Amino acid sequence: MQNTDSEEAEKSKPSLVFFDLETTGLDQSCEIVQLAAVSGGHSLNLYVVPRCRMQRGASKVTGFRVRRRRLYLHRQLVLTNSLREVLVSFIAFLRMLGRPLVLGHNIRRFDCRLLVRALDELDLRVEFESAVSGYIDTLPLSRELLKDSGIQSFRQTNLVAELLGVDYKAHDALEDVRALQALYSVLQPTAELIHRHRFTLDTMEKKPAASAAKSKVPRELPGQRPLWENFRQAVKVTEGKEDKATR
Repeated sequence: MQNTDSEEAEKSKPSLVFFDLETTGLDQSCEIVQLAAVSGGHSLNLYVVPRCRMQRGASKVTGFRVRRRRLYLHRQLVLTNSLREVLVSFIAFLRMLGRPLVLGHNIRRFDCRLLVRALDELDLRVEFESAVSGYIDTLPLSRELLKDSGIQSFRQTNLVAELLGVDYKAHDALEDVRALQALYSVLQPTAELIHRHRFTLDTMEKKPAASAAKSKVPRELPGQRPLWENFRQAVKVTEGKEDKATR
């Protein structure tokens, strides 16, 4: 009976989706360049040609550059979609997983604010909100969980190095979320801690944040591919256990 109860409790837990953005810079007026998400063996990885210039520092760190309205990553041309297509794909990904809990490192102060701005701009916020059950920022969560560990830096790269003993290709959104998923499986926060750090887009916005003017709705750009034509390539569904090793 106890086994049955524990199994039912496990099934009732929401799925976990780890997500990350790469952007044109670090201020609240910057734009999305890459959106990636992972949940177990399911992954999503899409790119957008931004409407503003890549900041030099961001290009140096991420390897993204825009030339003649095309996006390059480490000098290699990457296939892109419009911002609307990327967000619609993300919503479809979340729905496929049954209203999951969305997690990311430092998302409350950065990623979620940019995501909200894009969703509001394209009138997709209601659809997005209906596809998720809540959000967790793993930065403050890890700080509380590891406050007595002696760890000095709670940057994701440092936590992965300290707790998993590996380095990985940081500042690539897909690699970041894969590493975060592996890190979270080691952290194993309690249900109480998860509840304490859970937030919504509404509660997030009650905190002071830099305001940013809305940009115009993006138009299609040269080199963009039809979304659903390549959706299977963007969303990879694999069976079996997650490979916890990261680069």
